[in-house]
Amino acid sequence: MAKKEIGYCVKCREKKEFKNAKKVTMKNGRPALKGSCSTCGTGMYKILSSK
Repeated sequence: MAKKEIGYCVKCREKKEFKNAKKVTMKNGRPALKGSCSTCGTGMYKILSSK
C-alpha cells in the first residue's frame, strides 16, 4: 500500500506501521487490514470504517 498504515501491536504495546498490509473483508462484510508488525513481526489486524 502506498500510504503508511498504522495499527496497534499487542506485543510491542504501541502503535506501529504495518508490514505487508493487505486489505481483506471480514465475514460480516466490513473491510479490514491484515499484516504484521514492522518491528517484532507479530500479526496485526485493523478494522476499517465501512464507508
